[in-house]
Amino acid sequence: MTEFSTRTDHTARAFDSDLDEISRKVAEMGGLTEKQISDAVQGLLERDTELAERVIATDPVIDAMQRDIEEKSILTIARRQPMAVDLREIVGAMRVCNDLERIGDHAKHIAKRVVALSSDLYPQTLIRGVEHMADLVLAQLKQVLDAYGGRDLQAALDVWKGDEEVDALCTSVFRELFTYMMEDPRNITFCMHLMFCAKDIERMGDHATNIAETVYFMIEGRPITDQRPKGDTTNFPSALMQK
Repeated sequence: MTEFSTRTDHTARAFDSDLDEISRKVAEMGGLTEKQISDAVQGLLERDTELAERVIATDPVIDAMQRDIEEKSILTIARRQPMAVDLREIVGAMRVCNDLERIGDHAKHIAKRVVALSSDLYPQTLIRGVEHMADLVLAQLKQVLDAYGGRDLQAALDVWKGDEEVDALCTSVFRELFTYMMEDPRNITFCMHLMFCAKDIERMGDHATNIAETVYFMIEGRPITDQRPKGDTTNFPSALMQK
């Protein structure tokens, strides 16, 4: 083996090690983000302000993880100067961690509403639609993170195609909550908070879909050219909740 080939082999192993570390960090961040969603929704269901406070307190940890992944990725690009698929791996990791950070922000928003509503008592039936919506989005996030870890193109496409289902469910939740508000004006404040929670969850679904598109880009080397499936965004509730 020549000195050049030895040097090349060492560089390749070092690059593989960098990629493994970045992937591990993304997986760790993904796991924490999933827990944030689960805890925020559980806090809402159980009016558990202590759990909600923990979700809020964990948000800076997720932000720090994003910065760490981005710094490691940029340093790896500068040192290794990767091309083609290797470069897509690193760029993909940065995209995924950005979407995970935004999902964490939405979980924090829900947790803050839990704290704001801690002293009020309302029927649990009002929350069921939001809970169902959260279960769907959390399942999609788990699936797309598995797709990212396993470079599973079909699983990523399944999540991408499922975005329309989340939009439809969000519209259904809005309509249900409006009904509760009209039936009893005392429900208005609580239902408005739940609408914002539902919108946060819908946005989480959008970010899961973004991750699916990133997985597609990493594997295929090009973006998805088809238009993203979307539900009806012209209805009044959707327009009301735009931020």
